Amino acid sequence: MALHFQSLAELEVLCTHLYVGTDLTQRIEAEKALLELIDSPECLSKCQLLLEQGTTSYAQLLAATCLSKLVSRVSPLPVEQRVDIRNYILNYVASQPELAPFVIQALIQVIAKITKLGWFEVQKDQFVFREIIADVKKFLQGTVEHCIIGVIILSELTQEMNLVDYSRPSAKHRKIATSFRDTSLKDILVLACSLLKEVLAKPLNLQDQGQQNLVMQVLKLVLNCLNFDFIGSSADESADDLCTVQIPTTWRTILLEPETLDLFFNLYHTLPPLLSQLGLSDPGNYHEFCRFLARLKTNYQLGELVMVKEYPEVIRLIANFTITSLQHWEFAPNSVHYLLTLWQRMVASVPFVKSTEPHLLDTYAPEITKAFITSRLESVAIVVRDNLDDPLDDTATVFQQLEQLCTVSRCEYEKTCTLLVQLFDQNAQNYQKLLHSPSAITVDKAIQEGRLAWLVYLVGTVVGGRLTYTSTDEHDAMDGELSCRVFQLISLMDTGLPQCSNEKIELAILWFLDQFRKTYVGDQLQRTSKVYARMSEVLGITDDNHVLETFMTKIVTNLKYWGRCEPVISRTLQFLNDLSVGYILLKKLVKIDAVKFMLKNHTSEHFPFLGIGDSYSLSDFRCRTTFYTALTRLLMVDLGEDEDEFENFMLPLTVSFETILQIFNNNFKQEDVKRMLIGLARDLRGIAFALNTKTSYTMLFDWIYPTYLPILQRTIERWYGEPACTTPILKLMAELMQNRSQRLNFDVSSPNGILLFREASKMICTYGNQILSLGSLSKDQIYPMKLKGISICYSALKSALCGNYVSFGVFKLYGDNHFDNVLQAFVKMLLSVSHSDLLQYRKLSQSYYPLLECLTQDHMSFITNLDPPVLLYVLTSISEGLTTLDTVVSSSCCTSLDYIVTYLFKHIAKEGKKPLRCREATQAGQRLLHFMQQNPDVLQQMMSVLMNIIVFEDCRNQWSVSRPLLGLILLNEKEVLAQCFRNLMEGVEQNLSIKNRDRFTQNLSVFRRDVAEALRNDGSSEPCSLDMMS
Repeated sequence: MALHFQSLAELEVLCTHLYVGTDLTQRIEAEKALLELIDSPECLSKCQLLLEQGTTSYAQLLAATCLSKLVSRVSPLPVEQRVDIRNYILNYVASQPELAPFVIQALIQVIAKITKLGWFEVQKDQFVFREIIADVKKFLQGTVEHCIIGVIILSELTQEMNLVDYSRPSAKHRKIATSFRDTSLKDILVLACSLLKEVLAKPLNLQDQGQQNLVMQVLKLVLNCLNFDFIGSSADESADDLCTVQIPTTWRTILLEPETLDLFFNLYHTLPPLLSQLGLSDPGNYHEFCRFLARLKTNYQLGELVMVKEYPEVIRLIANFTITSLQHWEFAPNSVHYLLTLWQRMVASVPFVKSTEPHLLDTYAPEITKAFITSRLESVAIVVRDNLDDPLDDTATVFQQLEQLCTVSRCEYEKTCTLLVQLFDQNAQNYQKLLHSPSAITVDKAIQEGRLAWLVYLVGTVVGGRLTYTSTDEHDAMDGELSCRVFQLISLMDTGLPQCSNEKIELAILWFLDQFRKTYVGDQLQRTSKVYARMSEVLGITDDNHVLETFMTKIVTNLKYWGRCEPVISRTLQFLNDLSVGYILLKKLVKIDAVKFMLKNHTSEHFPFLGIGDSYSLSDFRCRTTFYTALTRLLMVDLGEDEDEFENFMLPLTVSFETILQIFNNNFKQEDVKRMLIGLARDLRGIAFALNTKTSYTMLFDWIYPTYLPILQRTIERWYGEPACTTPILKLMAELMQNRSQRLNFDVSSPNGILLFREASKMICTYGNQILSLGSLSKDQIYPMKLKGISICYSALKSALCGNYVSFGVFKLYGDNHFDNVLQAFVKMLLSVSHSDLLQYRKLSQSYYPLLECLTQDHMSFITNLDPPVLLYVLTSISEGLTTLDTVVSSSCCTSLDYIVTYLFKHIAKEGKKPLRCREATQAGQRLLHFMQQNPDVLQQMMSVLMNIIVFEDCRNQWSVSRPLLGLILLNEKEVLAQCFRNLMEGVEQNLSIKNRDRFTQNLSVFRRDVAEALRNDGSSEPCSLDMMS
């Protein structure tokens, strides 16, 4: 759309397309036209035309939007022009208070932005934009509509001052916000409170919409004042950590006056329900009140709380409130978290309270536990009969609440245990009756199963809440009573498989088993624990060995019968994986028959989830990695150097690979071959992950190379465009390249390290070349189809380069091009990725930058040989990575830059010395130096970025930033903030030794403080630029 707006009508058509149009093409064109309008010299005159003669509110909104973007530019308009715009808008809204609310809001935002960005602008020895507060007071003396506009101006200004614009230096924002806080914010708060006192003093007609709106806007203004980030901490309001509002000292008198707090309580009681949001029946109010209660224990110790005179009454009321909240489980379920947090922290503090005053938690905590238990059981019937969303399906919330409840439930544990035993027996008997009743109603059975699932979760929770320093033999015996019942339920459920099965009960049982494992089964076992007393009588489980047998029998049963239920299989395998971590447990596990059976029969015939049928989705195959990791850990216990045992273990995989070898080229079902290969890749990755010794890893390498790796290479070549197939294979290769525990340090006579790298090189090159042939991809396809695979390739290459098991100089010496090929593939893949994508996709950035760090550390000859555009791309990616919030990425960038700068510095230092020696290295250094001379702004820009980070940002990795900075300063000897830089270089010599670097790092802390202090002192009276070297 060409921008030649000759008439108001054309502008209004643009507004219609932009704000209410349904045609996407017209809207995009309108957005382009808006950008052109902002850049047009006629922008201000057109905005004025829209405001004064526009026939719709959207015309005025467009004018406000244009003005907002205009005044927010990095290069600001002249001061006089901004003053004129501000005064014009003030007069405009004063003369037309009946404008649409969204237009008034947009125009006031323009005033707020002008005021903030010009806060330190001086004209005729006056801060010209700070007059806004005096101007607003004129509004407050007018009609109700004018008063509302005045309050909205102050509210928007306060919010804008508190808003961090990450496109501008954060130090500049803090400077403006601090000045506003010290000069104006207190006056605004006092003004707002005085307006609220007027509301209480003279009865307003709150049936009048205008007066209602006025009260709401004043309350919003007060909230914005109190929400102000007074000290620049930017606290995360969603966090439960200690979060104290750092009120300025000068505000103490206001807040300590009793009438200030009374004002808000009186308002809450006086204002009609429409303004007080119906009290705690409003989910928002209720949620904030629950957060407020949780903060009681965050800010005060239990010993302090019990000393307060009203504590007994308050704790009773809080207990009643909590019980009522738990009983209304369907109302604001997310708020319950804060109430349980309060009780969890209170109960956890009981052993440490030394006060003689009663804390009364032994009275109320059991009531809270009982309310939680009974309310959850009662909810099941409502959920089933009304077909509501089951809270048990939201496992994240359930687990969080149960982990909080476990602490509360151990207070007066006898009461909790008695209740659970009674409920469990009752519900288990009812369930057995239903199972044996031919006329049982499905709904009744579903209700009983839901209640049993909750009870099993709750038993696991209270057992998991056991603490060594507070537990007694009596408590352990109670745990045994409860655990007995769950183990009996396990026998009942497993006997009825596969006809009698319930996923929710199975998931609850796995939760219980895991909690029991954490509490009573471990490397430091309590053989004399009373938990086994009752279990030995009823079940014959006398110690942890019998428990482990029960665990493994349950795991095998689940893997046999629940193969088509991914949640149960996944949780079962996670439980198996957790069991297989401790060495002492592994020694016990391998003696169990169920484990021996798994090691000899890990096929789809016995464990259906290992099948490749269409009934299994490819995403379900992921659990196979976990299965084989745990299984291989069990194998490793007694494996030693027994190659025959390893071959027997690998036999099912060998058969699968041999099958693929025979049919790969035939007209066989390609889909079946693909699914088989995906499964094999995931299986092998699990096995490789668990093989952490040189001997065992060598067995795997000899098994897979040279017979089966070529199959994987062909798979990548054939199905490169299918991530479901390529990703598992690339991840397997990345795992094989990991030199974890020095497992790849083969014998000196073995070429395995080089052979492995050659295979990885072939695969990365194949994938890299093929993936680039896909051409351009849409935004939603680029990561899964391309960038994910590239990030895995980079991760594999990084593992190889820093694994210290390949001598890369050998490749060039013997004319082997595998190393050069993989580096060229790295470059090709890199150039196909934009800088924004490099940083936007976290997994990609966290594989690319550490790889670049390895290349700059050990392969600078490769870096210096890059074509100038490629080298510029790499250096630009480092420059952009320096400013990212991800410390892994920014630290890698700093290290890479340090290696490059050090290399360049050493080359310059050696120039002219021994020219005939190391001619190749000299030429490489000369190439890099020539490039830097052709592009002098590259290093200067990076130095500027690092300086801004050090001085103005919250630098979380100052040590990493300091390392390249010294080299950059030595290469860019410029006088900037002269005295501070002289102090920075005091005692620092012209070399890059470790001692010299450490001295520089120490000076850097002082330098940061000095520069910040100098700018703060200078900025209090006049504006200054905060971009040091731009």
